[in-house]
Amino acid sequence: MTLERRWQEQLHGAVRHFWNTRSTQADSQGTKSGLKDAGARSAVTGGKQLQGFADLITDYLEESGLDRPSIHCDRLAEIPGWYRPEKRWDLLVVADGHLVAAMEFKSQVGSFGNNFNNRTEEALGSATDLWAAYREGAFAPSQRPWLGYFMMVEDAPESNRPVGATQSHFKVFPEFIGASYTKRYEILLTKLIRDRHYDSACLLTSSRQGGLKGEFGEPSPELSFGNLLASLRARVLV
Repeated sequence: MTLERRWQEQLHGAVRHFWNTRSTQADSQGTKSGLKDAGARSAVTGGKQLQGFADLITDYLEESGLDRPSIHCDRLAEIPGWYRPEKRWDLLVVADGHLVAAMEFKSQVGSFGNNFNNRTEEALGSATDLWAAYREGAFAPSQRPWLGYFMMVEDAPESNRPVGATQSHFKVFPEFIGASYTKRYEILLTKLIRDRHYDSACLLTSSRQGGLKGEFGEPSPELSFGNLLASLRARVLV
């Protein structure tokens, strides 16, 4: 799906917000205490970098006919889990007592080797927990909710170079051989959709310098932001 110009412009703005917020948080963190988190952690612990994307989706849903009070980001975004009491989602749509949609927003800037497996486990765990709760009637009388996942990956030499795979006892699947971390995220999100863990997902890439100007890439047409919006809109308007 090709985005209308205004949504495309707002998407560029969300990318700028992401990098500006990270930069501001990294600079200001610790000014009162005199201490800074190690490495890039100060930008991560500040939060709110991805708020621009959540705001875009909120505006899009409202224009599609959904009442804004049905959309929850900052407050009332918790729903029951099956393997834990509750899970707070980054964006939740609950209309007339029915769970319509839930979505996660994640990013990866630096530390690619340390965090890819963590992101994989989080994505699988959140989906598994939600679908188990749905199976057990936690959201009844809701129809099957829409589940989405957004991922922003830093466009950098470390994320784009081929990565080796450890094969101590058995062969890894061939698609992972020589795949960069960006490619691994593309493989992950594509498989999550095709295995019906998520209904739609988006993968954006952006460099630190280009991102400050709102520049981004979409490595996979299947994982475009436009496709994500179209999938969500189709569910919301049912």
